[in-house]
Amino acid sequence: MSLHAGTKLEKVLAAGQFALTTEVGPPRGPDVEEVLKKAEILKGMADAYNVTDNQTAVVRMSSIAGSKILLDAGLEPVAQMTCRDRNRIAMQSDLLGASALGLKNILAISGDHQGAGASGKLKGHPGAKGVYDVDSIQLINIIKNMRDEGVQAGGDTLTSKPQFFIGAAWTPLGPPIEFRVLRLAKKVAAGADFIQTQAVYDIKAFAEQMAKAVDMGLTEKTAILPGLIVPRSAGMLNYMNKNVPGVVVPQELIDRMKAASDPQAEGVKVTLELIEQVRELPGVKGVHLQAIEAEELLPEIINQAGLSPRPEV
Repeated sequence: MSLHAGTKLEKVLAAGQFALTTEVGPPRGPDVEEVLKKAEILKGMADAYNVTDNQTAVVRMSSIAGSKILLDAGLEPVAQMTCRDRNRIAMQSDLLGASALGLKNILAISGDHQGAGASGKLKGHPGAKGVYDVDSIQLINIIKNMRDEGVQAGGDTLTSKPQFFIGAAWTPLGPPIEFRVLRLAKKVAAGADFIQTQAVYDIKAFAEQMAKAVDMGLTEKTAILPGLIVPRSAGMLNYMNKNVPGVVVPQELIDRMKAASDPQAEGVKVTLELIEQVRELPGVKGVHLQAIEAEELLPEIINQAGLSPRPEV
């Protein structure tokens, strides 16, 4: 099988191995050491590491810069690019810059609404203008055409083709749920090589959506990695259930976390159960495991789940 970019993530998936990605959130400042601390905890634990792009619309170190720091530290990054913050000119310029720096895994996403950053103690930038010059489906196709045809969105040719393994996001349980698989199909048709989903807690509902994707032949054309966020409290689950679009948390899981004498330890158990359950679903090719600002929990979970050591490819 020919490879698009030859990244470890691409090779693991091409070899039929169960892939594992995780996440490194950049700091709200130019603190290289903060990125390196997380890198030290997670190095060798996953096949690739997402570096978020101003997640929740809060200003952070750029994904491209954070990805380069990880790359230099020996970790394979997945650089993210949101449609919220750039027009197509800036996106393509940043993509060429990312390629020049050796970044090959790219995740194209819409981005959280700019009002999302005004929560808790943070003021964010609710008055910022969301760009959305192109949507995530169009961005996927732009990246594919740059890679495969050496052509910019406007039709001009590139002097050489960047090598990219193209990722996209999927919110399988977001309303209106009947359109979610159709939107996934559009992303696959646009050129998405792999998919990372919004956090999954309702396995039954997710299984139904995966079955639709399998029936449509989508899982033969792209690699779907369900997102799993380690829960650390009932309050965290309740917040996500009520405020994060597409995250559906069964009430019994919230009650279970609320009744736990050690919620963090219980959250680790829940995550291990979720990993085992999604592994059994037809069409699932890996998991995207996250422990937001609690990366120290991940090595234990990865080891207990039998996902370490990672395959050599």
